[in-house]
Amino acid sequence: MSRAALLVLADGRFPAGGHAHSGGAEAAVKAGRITDAATLEHFCRGRLHTTGLVAASLAAAAVLGIPARELDAAADARTPSPALRAGARRLGRQLVRAARATWPSPELDALTREFPKGAHQPVVLGRTARAAGLAPLDAAYCALYESVSGPATATVRLLSLDPFDATGVLARLAPELDRVADRAVEAARRALTEGVDALPAASAPLLEIGAQAHAAWPVRLFAS
Repeated sequence: MSRAALLVLADGRFPAGGHAHSGGAEAAVKAGRITDAATLEHFCRGRLHTTGLVAASLAAAAVLGIPARELDAAADARTPSPALRAGARRLGRQLVRAARATWPSPELDALTREFPKGAHQPVVLGRTARAAGLAPLDAAYCALYESVSGPATATVRLLSLDPFDATGVLARLAPELDRVADRAVEAARRALTEGVDALPAASAPLLEIGAQAHAAWPVRLFAS
């Protein structure tokens, strides 16, 4: 296992398309739910314990080798919003392109054939981590960090928030991220014997509603 591979995969400059997505922050800013660093922290904490946990468990399960078809169906069932499902598949399609160029793997080739329109991004993330020789916990950390760093970065643009304040939010969430990563991996290991129903299904209704509204905006800075 190479820790350097984890740095490459988690780097915001990895060409996986995540920079074009705000993780729901753009809709939350317009709705007045994010106005400063304190409300950004509240928003990111909510994502961490809901959609972040779900994504991290799916990614960890994909590293463990649970069939991608089962995990993708589980991701669909946990994503009520059609806009979010479509966005997750676009991100998965972009990620697998970058992953195959970076860590060539028969499993990634097979994933592309099985899901020509893209699998859910956390499933692809887990298979990518597996191809890079990373562990389930590494994939969980990647998914969780993405779930909070995306909104933090987007809010710097959306609100002209001080980047130092946005980074401070991420640092304060770090202990919680550690705990959620452990929960995600524990659930993924249970899914090996109990099936994908053992994976978390934590919901975030405001994110789902906001995503649907955001998709209909005529002008927006971010894709989601």
